[in-house]
Amino acid sequence: MAAKHSISVSVNGKTYERSIEARMTLADFLRNELDLTGTHLGCEHGVCGACTVLVDGQTARSCLMFAVQANGRAVQTVEGLAEPGGSLGVIQRAFREKHGLQCGFCTPGFLMTTAELLATESDPSEEKVREVLTGNLCRCTGYTGIVEAVLQAAREMREGKQGNGR
Repeated sequence: MAAKHSISVSVNGKTYERSIEARMTLADFLRNELDLTGTHLGCEHGVCGACTVLVDGQTARSCLMFAVQANGRAVQTVEGLAEPGGSLGVIQRAFREKHGLQCGFCTPGFLMTTAELLATESDPSEEKVREVLTGNLCRCTGYTGIVEAVLQAAREMREGKQGNGR
């Protein structure tokens, strides 16, 4: 039987304490221990970006990170982008309005990558958006709607049409 490790991690502003095996990935912890299934597992090699979350405000591939590495840290998942009442946050709304998703599988990773970008740059250029998004793969959209959604979300956040874009 594998040894268990106690961790305490803040996820979307709520603290969770669990005893887990050292080999459990952060993605599996979020999905299986906390039932936060918005974080998707695609390639499980860190290439596709579907599992992207924010750890202490920076993007991280949750399939490559062990949950024990998140001990004492703040994690934000796609569920944390929603408004307190559960309605869509500004980034999520922009993706819906600009058709920045189709099958939706890659969408959580794109949303979290966008959240990090817009937390640090309020007015990114289209070139910057495209550069930042290169770490996330989408097979459905051709990226045009995704880029337009990021630019719209940035504009709305600058204009104070907040929502929980974070």
